[in-house]
Amino acid sequence: MVSEFTQHPPVRDVVRPTTFVEATRLGRRLGVELTIASETFQHTGSFKFRAAYHLASQVRQRHIITASSGNFGQGLAFACQLLNKSCLVVMPNTSAKTKVDAVREFGGEVELIDVKRISRAARLSELAAVRGASYIASPYDDPLVIEGNATLGAELAASGKSFDFIIAPVGGGGLTSGIIRGLRVHGCPARVYAAEPELANDAARSLRSGQLLANATEPPTIADGVRTLSLGQHNWAILRDGLEGIIEVSEEQIKESVRLLFTLANLKVEPTGVLGVAALLAAPKVFYGQAVCCVASGGNVDPELFRNILAG
Repeated sequence: MVSEFTQHPPVRDVVRPTTFVEATRLGRRLGVELTIASETFQHTGSFKFRAAYHLASQVRQRHIITASSGNFGQGLAFACQLLNKSCLVVMPNTSAKTKVDAVREFGGEVELIDVKRISRAARLSELAAVRGASYIASPYDDPLVIEGNATLGAELAASGKSFDFIIAPVGGGGLTSGIIRGLRVHGCPARVYAAEPELANDAARSLRSGQLLANATEPPTIADGVRTLSLGQHNWAILRDGLEGIIEVSEEQIKESVRLLFTLANLKVEPTGVLGVAALLAAPKVFYGQAVCCVASGGNVDPELFRNILAG
């Protein structure tokens, strides 16, 4: 028998509003009028809490299973804690220790896998077959995820700022598709670019070809949050028409952006979160002289890796 569905507070009433940082020094260095929309101060340290809470609050199941490099897992574990639910997070055994520890500290169960032997999706399929009462949640390819992330797009639209461009990281596409959805619902005309590592350029290749393409294996980029095989189907349906373009960035541009945000904007941002700023380094002529908002999607990075990047 299905229990009566409990109504929970909507995601917009639970999330922390994004933090707008007018990055004057960094913008001057990069030749743009720069604003950083920082989700590093969001619950669990990344935008992923938006999607995780919305999904967990909307599904009837009491137990949720997902796969994550760490940020969605943290967001889901904390959301389940708030909602008196439980979750299992499948994570690569190469995941940042700080992210694994955080999932567990928020009450989530962690299963570490070798993605060279079995993919995250394959392991989720196995778990779905034996845990039929659980909800199997994609961290990006789910309409509920897109709706949760659309709250960030709504905040950007309601900011009172006039952006020519908004740049955000893209992996599975949950963030960028949500931003586009939120912007358009609120009538914001800002053009949206995605930023992606050259080592993980399936989204860029897909946009160029007009069809959804995939990486053969999880790409070895330092930006662990975008080590996805491909965009999600639900996300692709929005991104193929909604994106202005995708800027591919090098590993060194990612590291340099971590350093620039720390030294010139006083922000600690993880490698995935700096992809928007890296896009300004990779394609300066596209954005020169424009009002640009870069979404710093998260700040969860192992201290040792962060120190090494800062040391150059």
